[in-house]
Amino acid sequence: MKLLTILLVIILVACSPKIDPQRLALADEIERTFVEEILHAWYPRAIDLEYGGFLSQLDYRWQPGGNQDKMIVTQARHVWTASKAAQLYADDPRYRSAAASGFQFLREKMWDQEFGGFYQFRAQDGGEPDNPNLDYKTSYGNAFGLYAVSAYYHLTHDPAALEFAREIFAWFEQHAYDEEYGGYFQNFNRQNEIASASASSGFTAGRSKDQNTSIHVLEALTELYKVWPDPTVRDRLGELLEIIRDRITRDLGSLTLFLERDWTPISLQDSSESYIRQNIHRDHVSSGHDVETAFLLLEASHALGLENDERTLTVAKKMVDHALAQAWDEEYGGIFDVSFYFKGDKRATIMNEDKSWWAQVEALNAFLMMSLLYPDQPIYYERFTQQWTFIDTYVIDHTYGGVYSESIGHDRKMGSKANVWKGPYHTSRALMNCVRMLREHEWRFDEHNFFCWILSSVFGHIFY
Repeated sequence: MKLLTILLVIILVACSPKIDPQRLALADEIERTFVEEILHAWYPRAIDLEYGGFLSQLDYRWQPGGNQDKMIVTQARHVWTASKAAQLYADDPRYRSAAASGFQFLREKMWDQEFGGFYQFRAQDGGEPDNPNLDYKTSYGNAFGLYAVSAYYHLTHDPAALEFAREIFAWFEQHAYDEEYGGYFQNFNRQNEIASASASSGFTAGRSKDQNTSIHVLEALTELYKVWPDPTVRDRLGELLEIIRDRITRDLGSLTLFLERDWTPISLQDSSESYIRQNIHRDHVSSGHDVETAFLLLEASHALGLENDERTLTVAKKMVDHALAQAWDEEYGGIFDVSFYFKGDKRATIMNEDKSWWAQVEALNAFLMMSLLYPDQPIYYERFTQQWTFIDTYVIDHTYGGVYSESIGHDRKMGSKANVWKGPYHTSRALMNCVRMLREHEWRFDEHNFFCWILSSVFGHIFY
């Protein structure tokens, strides 16, 4: 028995998960960037100390200015980011403080106390904005509100936060959910009636639907289900996962941008090239959304307990593979934002050379995720390290902190550090995920590990 014990100890030591020092060093590097150049750049300077919530406009040196009207999307993304940062770095009080301030503003100012639902825009002080065209609501905005409040409850376990999350979900059930075809309508007026898209919303009109709303409602339901495993939430989450995976995602691995109510794609394929170029915002390949959705589908599948769902994994891989094949810049790294398959073409045409900051960090997260799921395909980890080099060189502002707005080739566009469509959420989520994955997923199920598992099982059985 003593000899068997010694052999078992030797096997366990020899077969213990190996720590890759290069990956751990990279995790440390990414985390330093995340904390010192992203989180410390945003907080506390983005907190609106006078009115609550967060400032909307900050220039490249982080100086406030311009219109400070507040949009639910940005305000909620701050709450989500600060809540997650407070969980990771509990010793730093600035994140919990930011999350609490943001949560209070969401509940007291961004939420319509009369009709329910989040306003899309409020003035800086939480009152009505001067522009009457901003008086509308969207499922997209409410999704981020739900996302944020669910994360805040996860942080604080405040019963009021969970009750608020349930109230937001009830808004979706009553006003936005399509009982006939599934999924969610996008645009609403103040009274929560389905409305045509406003000139400012940038989304689809009437009862038609879109991928961007769908993927972020999926994301919000995933976050909610983690803290409130309600059967109806589970049903909606599972249904939306299948819709995005099987109906919105094209066979080649890219998302359809806009769809009719019954999920029939809206396409410009039969239009002239000049018309397509003038209306490219209505139909194109958005590689940033594709790689982001690959992650969101797998995250939702995991939340539902479907980690081995081969169909979801296959589609997610196809989406990342498509982005690598069609949008990867072989010269400088990074992925291009917008491309289009002209009729008869087998390769997408890059429609401009913009590489938006958010698409680059979403790609970083997706490449590393796929490298862990498919360790026998080294292209994913190779592209991950190349993408990090690209981001570190062309996306992160090492002088003032934060990220540049866009990169074109080997150049950068300075732009603002914050506006109503630019906050810390994409960057923070991607970098947090990458640090975690690099540190936690050292074990590989290769032949060596399989042999170790067999030996450990045999000797363990004999020992016991």
